[in-house]
Amino acid sequence: MVFAGTMRVQFSKSILGLSTRGRVSGCFPWLLTRGLSTSNDSLRKTRLYDFHVQNGAKMVPFAGYAMPLSYGSVGQVASHNHVRTSAGLFDVGHMVQSHFRGATATAFLEWLTPSSLKSLSPYSSTLSVLLNENGGIIDDTVITKHSDNAFYVVTNAGRRDRDLAWFREKLDEWNSGERAKDGKVEHEVLEDWGLVALQGPKAAEYLQKFTSSDLAKLTFGKSAYVTIGGFLLHVARGGYTGEDGFEISIPPSQTVEVAELLSQSPVQLAGLGARDSLRLEAGMCLYGNDLDEDTSPVEAGLSWVIGKDRKESGDFIGAEGVRKHLKDGPPRRRVGLVVEGAPARQGAQIFAHSGGEAIGNVTSGIPSPTLNKNIAMGYVLSGWHKKGTEVEVDVRNKLRKAVVTPMPFIKPNYWRG
Repeated sequence: MVFAGTMRVQFSKSILGLSTRGRVSGCFPWLLTRGLSTSNDSLRKTRLYDFHVQNGAKMVPFAGYAMPLSYGSVGQVASHNHVRTSAGLFDVGHMVQSHFRGATATAFLEWLTPSSLKSLSPYSSTLSVLLNENGGIIDDTVITKHSDNAFYVVTNAGRRDRDLAWFREKLDEWNSGERAKDGKVEHEVLEDWGLVALQGPKAAEYLQKFTSSDLAKLTFGKSAYVTIGGFLLHVARGGYTGEDGFEISIPPSQTVEVAELLSQSPVQLAGLGARDSLRLEAGMCLYGNDLDEDTSPVEAGLSWVIGKDRKESGDFIGAEGVRKHLKDGPPRRRVGLVVEGAPARQGAQIFAHSGGEAIGNVTSGIPSPTLNKNIAMGYVLSGWHKKGTEVEVDVRNKLRKAVVTPMPFIKPNYWRG
């Protein structure tokens, strides 16, 4: 699938969002909202940066990294559709990979998050959230339990500084206190490690060619160390697209070789453009757009990540605010929308039907390549969040009809065995 020829890395004004007429920034407004430097020299690079350039990537700044938006002449919609029907490979090496180890690691992470990790079986994963003292979301995260004493945690690149400082602060507090009497917790950041996501209905069939392990036994939300093409790698079944797939963690020295192995036909390289439309169709949040520190997991529709025992015990950071929202109901709720006419983008106001009061805002919006409809995600006042509720959205100073619609917008295709 490697594209012929090499395209120079492009940091054009329109891609960087420096021109309001730029096509790329218009299609992907989240590039404008990250608050990040656009200087090539100041951007971090994943281990696959040169690999991307060699394959014709259009590189853009995202979460402090130079990341591929798309490749060669393959547009965002074509790339999106290829992942939905075949398989695509994403570089997600900008994400922060960490190990937490120690006799009290489970208790420590249950203090930082509201998830039930004691009951999580070995090599199982859960989506979770890091909460501030008020119950607002510092970051969303995927936590994989290897054992009671060892966890693999992936957090967002755009929250790297905030997350790592929070981990340091809370580790110091934990390890110097009574709660660490049975053993301290150590935190290791896997700097420069690769992380790729092989996604799509043909992902398993393709990956199976390179391993003797039976991938059919590796179901959604599970992980294992698997030998792939001679490399022993941490493989987790899941992803950010709504399709079946795998997220594969790779030591720095092996990242390029593994990417080359996993990007042969029918697999296509896929970039941020396709990743954003795929995740929105799947109803998944993008931190900074759909989640922030002023939003609780209850408002965000993520109450399911809060363990039943944790709701009762309240022994996690931010519990008071979260439990209040659980008991009394949150003041606003995250919803999906199908919008008539033009697509609604981040920041568009949502109004009550027939020109009524302002009731919320859109946080993400796209024309859905799969559904051929304009879909969006946003927050509305509680009471306006019910399925089928008709509202209006201000799109370019014109009110467009919209309907509150359940998410995900597409049926997920996860492998559950």
